[in-house]
Amino acid sequence: MSDDCPPIPSKKYEYLDHPADVQLHAWGANISEALEQLVIAMYGYITDEIDTVEPVYSMDASVSDCADVESMVFHILDEMLFLFNAEPFFIGRVARVLDYNAETHSVSMRAWGESVSRPEMVNVEKKVLKRKLEKLQRKSKPKKAKQEEPEEQEEVAEETVEQPEEASNDVQATEQPTEENVPANEVVSILSKRRFDSLKGKVSDRTLEALNDMGFTTMTEIQARTIDPLLEGKDVLGAAKTGSGKTLAFLIPAIELLVKLEFKQFQGTGCIIISPTRELSMQIYGVLSELMEKHPGFTHGLVMGGTNRKSEEEKLQRGINFLVATPGRLLDHLQNTECFMVKNLKCLIIDEADRILDIGFEQEMQQIVRILPKKRQTMLFSATQTPKVDELIKASLNASPVRVGIEDNVDPDHQATVSGLQQGYVVCPSEKRFLLLFTFLKKNRGKKIMVFFSSCHSVRFHHELLNYIDLPVQSIHGKQKQQKRTCTFFSFCKATQGILLCTDVAARGLDIPEVDWIVQFDPPDEPREYIHRVGRTARGESGKGQALLILRPEELGFLRYLKQAKVALNEFEFTWNKIANIQPQLEKLINQNYYLHTSSKEAYKSYIRAYDSHSLKHIFDINTLDLVSVAKSFGFDAPPYVDLPVSGKKKVEVRSKLSGAGYRKPQKSMSKPAGVSSESQSSTSAEIEAEDLARELKKLKEEEAALDTFLVFLRGRKRQLLLEQEQIHRISEQQHG
Repeated sequence: MSDDCPPIPSKKYEYLDHPADVQLHAWGANISEALEQLVIAMYGYITDEIDTVEPVYSMDASVSDCADVESMVFHILDEMLFLFNAEPFFIGRVARVLDYNAETHSVSMRAWGESVSRPEMVNVEKKVLKRKLEKLQRKSKPKKAKQEEPEEQEEVAEETVEQPEEASNDVQATEQPTEENVPANEVVSILSKRRFDSLKGKVSDRTLEALNDMGFTTMTEIQARTIDPLLEGKDVLGAAKTGSGKTLAFLIPAIELLVKLEFKQFQGTGCIIISPTRELSMQIYGVLSELMEKHPGFTHGLVMGGTNRKSEEEKLQRGINFLVATPGRLLDHLQNTECFMVKNLKCLIIDEADRILDIGFEQEMQQIVRILPKKRQTMLFSATQTPKVDELIKASLNASPVRVGIEDNVDPDHQATVSGLQQGYVVCPSEKRFLLLFTFLKKNRGKKIMVFFSSCHSVRFHHELLNYIDLPVQSIHGKQKQQKRTCTFFSFCKATQGILLCTDVAARGLDIPEVDWIVQFDPPDEPREYIHRVGRTARGESGKGQALLILRPEELGFLRYLKQAKVALNEFEFTWNKIANIQPQLEKLINQNYYLHTSSKEAYKSYIRAYDSHSLKHIFDINTLDLVSVAKSFGFDAPPYVDLPVSGKKKVEVRSKLSGAGYRKPQKSMSKPAGVSSESQSSTSAEIEAEDLARELKKLKEEEAALDTFLVFLRGRKRQLLLEQEQIHRISEQQHG
């Protein structure tokens, strides 16, 4: 039993019959005690053997600023249920309210219990036999409400979307193949002719043994060109496509550096690896852990936001030789953790440098580089080179780093995305966007799909809506607590099928195996972002996948920018008369369900604001949006009011949220697409000049557009009031009649 676990309380709950499934009834001396009993009642309903569950470790959940007590209870139960629905399949035995605020309807709870299996990186103290979970799941299945779907919807689900003829149902694993098994025309792009065993004598036998156990035999191009100069102690500036194997390219030399120096634990941290997001950090840490299995003398760890800082501090005090970190938490420890020893640092690795700077960590990175010892080897990897990246290069690398990029010898006509990716777009009016998405996901519910949205609110709403209408999905976004993001990430990685809704927090660097489809429901900000989104599928040399970009008719100009960035898309044909027409049911549901109505309104507002902040404003022009049509895709018959900042004054340069994953400064409205040379951009110079001339006129029209938005809102509200008045009049006539 966990040391801090309170004693198991007496049972104060029961199960009552209910038409839907069951009604949980719990009681206590106060609302806190009743809520504790209600949580255990929920877990008890999942399994008939809750008495056998041991309070081994604890999981926390909290909700804040709910509308009322009922809403608070609903949301805290939903949070607790998530712990069972996603790995590590947590079953609570004891629950306690840690904090309750009656005024704000906020509550924090902790449950003690145990799990069946654990994903790496989740602090679970005990593994429970897998058969126990299977038994629990079998027990829970008969109690779930089964709803028959209308035959009409089943017909839609079976034949809706006409997919490309070459679309493959079986996606190959992204495990790295040997050279002999790969077609010659594809080996040039990723795999080299060099094998890892050619490093014998340069690399320790333990590292080679670890690589062999991991299934790696042939180097990728970036690995073949990077490892040698790094083993010689040189600084390296690297650029490579997503999914090209650069993680091993920098981990192998870093490990060998400390091996040759016979680095010890008491010397503190010898290597720091910085990555932009928590998920990417966990992924790098996972690869590092596998390599470290053959090097038991070294310690390795992970520090990142959203986790237990005190626990990290204790590990740093004991000494972490290889440290994977996100920028914010690393700077926090450098400035505030006295026992964090970095004076013996030998190697600094900065992965996805452009992404780190894009999400607003420019100042943090400059401070980190200033604090760390200057005498070290540095490796910096960046997919693109921007002025900010150039500044970081000057600050962190020596005067003449070795520049390595697998694009150096590539044919000019070479595509920016991998050959195993089939990608296309579909032109869809605003009012049919959700209907198209719903139909597509229904049709492909047996596949593994990632859907990208422009905001956290939009991810949250569509997650709630799709699960409510019996289309199971998972979600990852920047406003989730780290524990939930971690559980969801590992759960989706291990799944063979499923749907993950996400913001761009999951679009960069993450290696999620065997993703069949990438759906970009909301358009990316620029071609570079598109490339990184679709990079989640068709990973590895033999990887295959498909990508779908949904565009409004007014947004087709974005295809020109993609073409200039060497991304060619074909138009996918959809049979529109087979799209599920659930618009009336959607509007009725949003109107009647308070929680979905509130969530939908926030998602709608976030969509409008994200659209207004798009960098390519001449293509993604908010003035071209038909707000009534947009509102329909969120389940409204009239658009909610959105207060957009319209003023003749210059906006203050502040850091703003970037797709739920950090901050960045606002970009200028005209930006050069990634991968576009100065020669190719000169062909559009006339268009750019015309836009400059039209900019002043556009400023004058902004206020008029905002007023139009407000007028649409007023018209919709007027229509609602007239309908209500008519209903009242009709009821009055019936009563008097």
